Amino acid sequence: MNAAESRSQREKQLPDLDTLDVQSLKALVLAKQAELDSRTTEIENLKLLILKLKRMHFGPRSEKRDHDIQQLELRLEDLEANQAAAEPPPIVPATLALNQKAPSKPARRPLPAALPRETETIAPQQEACPDCGGTLRRLGEDVSETLEYVPARFKVIRTVRPKLSCAGCSQIVQAPAPNRVIDRGLAGPGLLAHVLVAKYADHLPLYRQAEIYQREGVELDRSTLADWVGGTSRTLRPLVEALQKYVLGAEKLHGDDVPVPVLEPGNGKTKTGRLWTYVRDDRPAGSEAPAAVWFAYSPDRKGERPAGHLQNYVGILQADGYAGFNKLYETGRIVEAACWAHVRRKFHDLYQAHRSPIAKEALERIGQLYGMEQEIRGRSPAERKEVRQARSRPLLEAMQAWLKATLGKLSQKSDLAVAIRYALQRWSALLRYCEDGRVEMDNNAAERALRAVALGRKNYLFAGSDAGGERAAAIYSLLGSAKLNGIDPEAYLSVVLRRIADHPINRIAELLPWNLFPSKPPAAEAA
Repeated sequence: MNAAESRSQREKQLPDLDTLDVQSLKALVLAKQAELDSRTTEIENLKLLILKLKRMHFGPRSEKRDHDIQQLELRLEDLEANQAAAEPPPIVPATLALNQKAPSKPARRPLPAALPRETETIAPQQEACPDCGGTLRRLGEDVSETLEYVPARFKVIRTVRPKLSCAGCSQIVQAPAPNRVIDRGLAGPGLLAHVLVAKYADHLPLYRQAEIYQREGVELDRSTLADWVGGTSRTLRPLVEALQKYVLGAEKLHGDDVPVPVLEPGNGKTKTGRLWTYVRDDRPAGSEAPAAVWFAYSPDRKGERPAGHLQNYVGILQADGYAGFNKLYETGRIVEAACWAHVRRKFHDLYQAHRSPIAKEALERIGQLYGMEQEIRGRSPAERKEVRQARSRPLLEAMQAWLKATLGKLSQKSDLAVAIRYALQRWSALLRYCEDGRVEMDNNAAERALRAVALGRKNYLFAGSDAGGERAAAIYSLLGSAKLNGIDPEAYLSVVLRRIADHPINRIAELLPWNLFPSKPPAAEAA
């Protein structure tokens, strides 16, 4: 259909404008404007969906794409809010309504069945028929549901232990006092779990939490909350050690680190500490073993730090090109697997800066490899290796030849030459995923684990001390492992803190997330 035919068809759908009065014309304009607003919102929604699908398809995370998604989401929020806030247009006359199509709206999702429900029955006030006075009988009912929010509230639990005295010998009998998470502590397990999750998962520093609790009429000093955090982390230490043992018992690990500003005592300045993350997650290779993450803190980034963390580890380590890992690979007990996301990111940055055709071709070649990974996600290691050897290996060999040929034509000091050398120098480690079906193409599992730290840094600005960094690493480990298994971190910590004081230390692993909530299906997060 050409433009003239399209315009003619649209004119046929409109009423004769010359015959309409002013009110009808206004109604028509408002109806058309509402339709345009709805289509604008739909277009923005589709653009957002396309970006997310591209990200899912090609695997690696792009900072610019993340920024674009955030901006589109904000734009979409405004469009939808503006549409909802606008006054509804006047009722369109029947002669106009025939050709009007109501703007489409997304189907409303049913409210979760697990939510508690309160029933409010609104019966007619009439006891007899208002027309004839006849007896009213039940015909049926209309049921609708409204989602309501009940603000979190404090409560006080009074523990009463009656004392009994023997009438014969005056012996006093009384039940023993229950163990508390913190000796002589005021807070119950649920409150302690809430404080920890608010600080380390929701990124609310303790002074802000104190202000929130004050609005609810409960005075809790920041120092009191800090005592609770310290005491609780001490109680949880054996559980974190059990989690560390489980993570380091894997055949393959994802490793990474992130800088954390730490306050230096005495001078009010900050130094740079590091949080290291080690992730056990073989779900993309069809494993049913629970995923878990263990964090470790160090005051610097010396190579001896990961060497200490992994001193007894034997297996595959998937990580970036950090030189501190090299000594680990030299021993032979740890096999290096490199990260294609880091290779891709270098070419992506160059393409964004200069629109380089060489960088674009590199991105397209890497994108083909990621497309194949999407097809085999969740299959067994043997199947993954077979597909990679048959389909990905030829592409990788062609890419290596192309990179070498291209490098010879470039200035060796150019950014493109640096990016190409980064890939070629790690080529054997980059091919590891083709040789072993357990290995992933990139290290995104570790990078995802560090996102909580990056978000927290924006709110905290710095950790208060090295001890604070170690405490954060311990809590991040438990919360991150709960999230990896699709378990609400606050619900998990609440149960743990309610049980841990009376739990046998030699069975502490029973309190790991997947053991406490075995029926909860793991969250199938793409690597």
